[in-house]
Amino acid sequence: MITRSVSRPVLRKALMAALLSSATLLSACASTGGGKADTAYVARDVESLYRAAKDRLDRGDLKMAAGLFDEVERQHPYSPWARRAQLMSAFAYYAGRDYTKSIASAQRFLSIHPGNRDAPYAYYLMGMSYYEQISDVERDQAITRQALAALTEVTRRYPRSEYAADARLKIDLVNDHLAGKEMEIGRFYERSGQWLAAQLRFRNVTENYQTTSHTPEALFRLAETSLALGIPEEAQRYSAVLGANYPGNEWYERAYDMMQKYEPARVNGG
Repeated sequence: MITRSVSRPVLRKALMAALLSSATLLSACASTGGGKADTAYVARDVESLYRAAKDRLDRGDLKMAAGLFDEVERQHPYSPWARRAQLMSAFAYYAGRDYTKSIASAQRFLSIHPGNRDAPYAYYLMGMSYYEQISDVERDQAITRQALAALTEVTRRYPRSEYAADARLKIDLVNDHLAGKEMEIGRFYERSGQWLAAQLRFRNVTENYQTTSHTPEALFRLAETSLALGIPEEAQRYSAVLGANYPGNEWYERAYDMMQKYEPARVNGG
Protein backbone atom coordinates (compact mmCIF):
# COMPACT_ATOMS: atom_id res chain seq x y z
CA MET A 1 0.00 0.00 0.00
CA ILE A 2 1.31 3.44 -0.88
CA THR A 3 2.46 5.60 2.00
CA ARG A 4 0.07 8.49 2.30
CA SER A 5 0.76 11.96 3.54
CA VAL A 6 -2.67 13.43 3.04
CA SER A 7 -2.46 17.14 2.24
CA ARG A 8 -5.43 18.23 4.30
CA PRO A 9 -3.60 21.41 5.47
CA VAL A 10 -2.86 22.44 1.88
CA LEU A 11 -6.42 21.81 0.78
CA ARG A 12 -7.85 23.45 3.88
CA LYS A 13 -5.71 26.56 3.35
CA ALA A 14 -7.10 26.99 -0.13
CA LEU A 15 -10.60 26.33 1.14
CA MET A 16 -10.22 29.09 3.73
CA ALA A 17 -9.26 31.51 0.98
CA ALA A 18 -12.38 30.48 -0.90
CA LEU A 19 -14.53 30.94 2.19
CA LEU A 20 -13.10 34.40 2.82
CA SER A 21 -13.99 35.37 -0.73
CA SER A 22 -17.46 33.95 -0.18
CA ALA A 23 -17.80 35.82 3.11
CA THR A 24 -17.19 39.07 1.26
CA LEU A 25 -20.01 38.22 -1.10
CA LEU A 26 -22.27 37.27 1.80
CA SER A 27 -21.66 40.48 3.69
CA ALA A 28 -22.53 42.46 0.59
CA CYS A 29 -25.94 40.80 0.31
CA ALA A 30 -29.00 41.18 2.43
CA SER A 31 -29.62 38.34 4.85
CA THR A 32 -32.58 36.20 3.95
CA GLY A 33 -32.94 34.19 7.11
CA GLY A 34 -36.01 32.14 6.18
CA GLY A 35 -36.95 29.09 8.20
CA LYS A 36 -36.67 26.57 5.38
CA ALA A 37 -34.91 23.29 6.06
CA ASP A 38 -31.40 22.91 4.66
CA THR A 39 -32.28 20.37 2.06
CA ALA A 40 -31.60 20.25 -1.64
CA TYR A 41 -34.22 20.78 -4.33
CA VAL A 42 -35.94 23.57 -2.37
CA ALA A 43 -35.95 26.70 -4.51
CA ARG A 44 -34.45 29.68 -2.72
CA ASP A 45 -32.40 32.79 -3.38
CA VAL A 46 -28.74 32.23 -4.10
CA GLU A 47 -27.37 33.96 -1.00
CA SER A 48 -29.33 31.92 1.52
CA LEU A 49 -28.67 28.71 -0.41
CA TYR A 50 -24.93 29.33 -0.42
CA ARG A 51 -25.03 30.32 3.25
CA ALA A 52 -26.81 27.07 4.11
CA ALA A 53 -24.19 25.06 2.20
CA LYS A 54 -21.34 26.84 3.99
CA ASP A 55 -23.01 26.27 7.35
CA ARG A 56 -23.31 22.54 6.64
CA LEU A 57 -19.65 22.44 5.63
CA ASP A 58 -18.60 24.20 8.83
CA ARG A 59 -20.58 21.67 10.85
CA GLY A 60 -18.96 18.73 9.08
CA ASP A 61 -22.11 17.60 7.29
CA LEU A 62 -20.11 17.07 4.11
CA LYS A 63 -22.64 15.16 2.05
CA MET A 64 -25.36 17.74 2.62
CA ALA A 65 -22.92 20.59 2.06
CA ALA A 66 -21.86 19.16 -1.30
CA GLY A 67 -25.48 18.69 -2.33
CA LEU A 68 -26.35 22.26 -1.41
CA PHE A 69 -23.35 23.67 -3.27
CA ASP A 70 -24.52 21.66 -6.28
CA GLU A 71 -27.94 23.24 -5.86
CA VAL A 72 -26.39 26.71 -6.02
CA GLU A 73 -25.07 25.85 -9.47
CA ARG A 74 -28.27 24.11 -10.56
CA GLN A 75 -30.69 26.80 -9.42
CA HIS A 76 -28.51 29.81 -10.25
CA PRO A 77 -26.16 28.72 -13.06
CA TYR A 78 -25.39 32.28 -14.23
CA SER A 79 -24.75 33.72 -10.80
CA PRO A 80 -21.18 34.57 -9.67
CA TRP A 81 -21.91 32.20 -6.80
CA ALA A 82 -22.14 29.21 -9.15
CA ARG A 83 -18.42 29.31 -9.95
CA ARG A 84 -17.46 29.32 -6.28
CA ALA A 85 -20.03 26.64 -5.47
CA GLN A 86 -18.51 24.24 -8.02
CA LEU A 87 -15.15 24.40 -6.28
CA MET A 88 -16.66 24.17 -2.81
CA SER A 89 -18.69 21.17 -3.93
CA ALA A 90 -15.52 19.47 -5.16
CA PHE A 91 -13.82 20.04 -1.80
CA ALA A 92 -16.83 18.84 0.19
CA TYR A 93 -17.03 15.62 -1.84
CA TYR A 94 -13.28 15.10 -1.43
CA ALA A 95 -13.41 15.65 2.33
CA GLY A 96 -16.33 13.20 2.47
CA ARG A 97 -14.29 10.63 0.48
CA ASP A 98 -16.67 10.67 -2.46
CA TYR A 99 -13.76 10.98 -4.87
CA THR A 100 -15.66 10.27 -8.07
CA LYS A 101 -18.00 13.21 -7.48
CA SER A 102 -15.13 15.40 -6.34
CA ILE A 103 -13.30 14.77 -9.62
CA ALA A 104 -16.48 15.42 -11.61
CA SER A 105 -17.07 18.76 -9.84
CA ALA A 106 -13.46 19.85 -10.34
CA GLN A 107 -13.56 18.86 -14.01
CA ARG A 108 -16.79 20.79 -14.49
CA PHE A 109 -15.22 23.85 -12.88
CA LEU A 110 -12.18 23.63 -15.17
CA SER A 111 -14.25 23.09 -18.30
CA ILE A 112 -16.22 26.28 -17.64
CA HIS A 113 -13.49 28.40 -16.01
CA PRO A 114 -10.14 27.11 -17.35
CA GLY A 115 -8.32 30.39 -16.73
CA ASN A 116 -9.72 31.10 -13.30
CA ARG A 117 -7.24 31.90 -10.53
CA ASP A 118 -8.50 28.84 -8.61
CA ALA A 119 -7.75 26.47 -11.51
CA PRO A 120 -4.51 25.22 -9.83
CA TYR A 121 -6.53 24.19 -6.78
CA ALA A 122 -9.06 22.34 -8.96
CA TYR A 123 -6.29 20.40 -10.71
CA TYR A 124 -4.65 19.61 -7.38
CA LEU A 125 -7.95 18.46 -5.91
CA MET A 126 -8.42 16.08 -8.84
CA GLY A 127 -4.92 14.70 -8.33
CA MET A 128 -5.52 14.14 -4.63
CA SER A 129 -8.86 12.47 -5.32
CA TYR A 130 -7.11 9.93 -7.54
CA TYR A 131 -4.23 9.63 -5.09
CA GLU A 132 -6.52 8.71 -2.20
CA GLN A 133 -7.90 5.78 -4.22
CA ILE A 134 -4.53 4.11 -4.88
CA SER A 135 -4.72 0.45 -3.87
CA ASP A 136 -2.24 -2.28 -3.00
CA VAL A 137 0.28 -3.29 -5.65
CA GLU A 138 -1.54 -6.62 -5.97
CA ARG A 139 -4.42 -4.83 -7.68
CA ASP A 140 -4.85 -3.05 -11.00
CA GLN A 141 -2.97 0.26 -11.07
CA ALA A 142 -5.19 2.25 -13.46
CA ILE A 143 -6.11 4.70 -10.69
CA THR A 144 -2.43 5.05 -9.77
CA ARG A 145 -1.61 6.11 -13.32
CA GLN A 146 -4.51 8.57 -13.30
CA ALA A 147 -3.14 10.03 -10.08
CA LEU A 148 0.29 10.37 -11.66
CA ALA A 149 -1.15 12.09 -14.73
CA ALA A 150 -3.26 14.52 -12.68
CA LEU A 151 -0.46 15.43 -10.27
CA THR A 152 1.98 15.86 -13.15
CA GLU A 153 -0.50 18.26 -14.73
CA VAL A 154 -0.35 20.42 -11.59
CA THR A 155 3.45 20.68 -11.77
CA ARG A 156 3.41 21.22 -15.54
CA ARG A 157 0.77 23.93 -15.63
CA TYR A 158 1.49 25.65 -12.31
CA PRO A 159 5.12 24.91 -11.33
CA ARG A 160 5.26 27.92 -9.00
CA SER A 161 1.89 27.42 -7.35
CA GLU A 162 1.53 26.54 -3.69
CA TYR A 163 0.36 23.07 -4.70
CA ALA A 164 3.32 22.14 -6.92
CA ALA A 165 5.72 21.15 -4.13
CA ASP A 166 3.26 18.72 -2.56
CA ALA A 167 2.31 17.40 -6.00
CA ARG A 168 5.99 16.60 -6.68
CA LEU A 169 6.23 14.72 -3.40
CA LYS A 170 3.13 12.71 -4.29
CA ILE A 171 4.54 12.00 -7.76
CA ASP A 172 7.64 10.45 -6.18
CA LEU A 173 5.44 8.24 -4.00
CA VAL A 174 3.24 7.25 -6.94
CA ASN A 175 6.27 6.32 -9.05
CA ASP A 176 7.61 4.20 -6.21
CA HIS A 177 4.24 2.46 -6.05
CA LEU A 178 4.20 1.77 -9.79
CA ALA A 179 7.75 0.45 -9.61
CA GLY A 180 6.65 -1.84 -6.80
CA LYS A 181 3.95 -3.24 -9.06
CA GLU A 182 6.52 -3.96 -11.78
CA MET A 183 8.76 -5.70 -9.25
CA GLU A 184 5.88 -7.86 -8.02
CA ILE A 185 5.10 -9.03 -11.56
CA GLY A 186 8.78 -9.55 -12.34
CA ARG A 187 9.30 -11.69 -9.24
CA PHE A 188 6.27 -13.76 -10.20
CA TYR A 189 7.72 -14.43 -13.66
CA GLU A 190 11.08 -15.24 -12.13
CA ARG A 191 9.58 -17.78 -9.74
CA SER A 192 7.81 -19.33 -12.74
CA GLY A 193 11.05 -19.64 -14.68
CA GLN A 194 9.95 -17.06 -17.28
CA TRP A 195 13.31 -15.32 -17.29
CA LEU A 196 12.82 -13.04 -20.30
CA ALA A 197 9.41 -11.85 -19.14
CA ALA A 198 10.89 -11.16 -15.72
CA GLN A 199 13.76 -9.18 -17.23
CA LEU A 200 11.35 -6.94 -19.13
CA ARG A 201 9.71 -5.92 -15.87
CA PHE A 202 12.99 -5.37 -14.03
CA ARG A 203 14.38 -3.33 -16.92
CA ASN A 204 11.29 -1.16 -16.87
CA VAL A 205 12.07 -0.29 -13.26
CA THR A 206 15.72 0.60 -13.97
CA GLU A 207 14.84 2.63 -17.07
CA ASN A 208 11.59 4.38 -16.09
CA TYR A 209 11.64 4.38 -12.28
CA GLN A 210 15.36 4.62 -11.61
CA THR A 211 14.99 7.17 -8.80
CA THR A 212 12.73 4.89 -6.76
CA SER A 213 13.65 2.63 -3.86
CA HIS A 214 13.16 -0.48 -6.03
CA THR A 215 16.08 0.12 -8.40
CA PRO A 216 18.76 -1.75 -6.39
CA GLU A 217 16.65 -4.91 -6.22
CA ALA A 218 15.76 -4.59 -9.90
CA LEU A 219 19.48 -4.54 -10.81
CA PHE A 220 20.09 -7.59 -8.63
CA ARG A 221 17.17 -9.44 -10.25
CA LEU A 222 18.52 -8.58 -13.68
CA ALA A 223 21.88 -10.07 -12.73
CA GLU A 224 20.14 -13.13 -11.28
CA THR A 225 17.97 -13.75 -14.34
CA SER A 226 20.94 -13.15 -16.65
CA LEU A 227 22.77 -16.01 -14.96
CA ALA A 228 19.66 -18.17 -15.32
CA LEU A 229 19.63 -17.35 -19.05
CA GLY A 230 23.29 -18.25 -19.36
CA ILE A 231 24.52 -14.72 -19.98
CA PRO A 232 27.15 -14.20 -17.25
CA GLU A 233 28.61 -11.12 -18.95
CA GLU A 234 25.26 -9.37 -18.54
CA ALA A 235 25.03 -10.50 -14.93
CA GLN A 236 28.48 -9.03 -14.29
CA ARG A 237 27.49 -5.77 -15.93
CA TYR A 238 24.34 -5.38 -13.84
CA SER A 239 26.29 -6.24 -10.68
CA ALA A 240 28.89 -3.62 -11.56
CA VAL A 241 26.21 -0.96 -12.07
CA LEU A 242 24.68 -1.95 -8.75
CA GLY A 243 28.04 -1.70 -6.99
CA ALA A 244 28.87 1.67 -8.56
CA ASN A 245 25.56 3.28 -7.62
CA TYR A 246 24.63 1.47 -4.40
CA PRO A 247 27.93 0.25 -2.87
CA GLY A 248 26.59 -0.23 0.65
CA ASN A 249 23.20 -1.60 -0.31
CA GLU A 250 22.08 -5.07 0.78
CA TRP A 251 21.20 -5.94 -2.81
CA TYR A 252 24.78 -5.23 -3.90
CA GLU A 253 26.07 -7.48 -1.14
CA ARG A 254 23.77 -10.24 -2.38
CA ALA A 255 24.89 -9.66 -5.96
CA TYR A 256 28.54 -9.77 -4.90
CA ASP A 257 28.05 -13.07 -3.06
CA MET A 258 26.11 -14.49 -6.02
CA MET A 259 28.86 -13.59 -8.49
CA GLN A 260 31.56 -14.93 -6.17
CA LYS A 261 29.78 -18.27 -6.05
CA TYR A 262 29.40 -18.25 -9.82
CA GLU A 263 33.03 -17.45 -10.64
CA PRO A 264 34.61 -20.64 -9.17
CA ALA A 265 31.99 -22.77 -10.93
CA ARG A 266 32.76 -21.02 -14.23
CA VAL A 267 36.51 -21.49 -13.81
CA ASN A 268 36.21 -25.16 -12.90
CA GLY A 269 33.78 -25.75 -15.71
CA GLY A 270 36.01 -23.96 -18.21
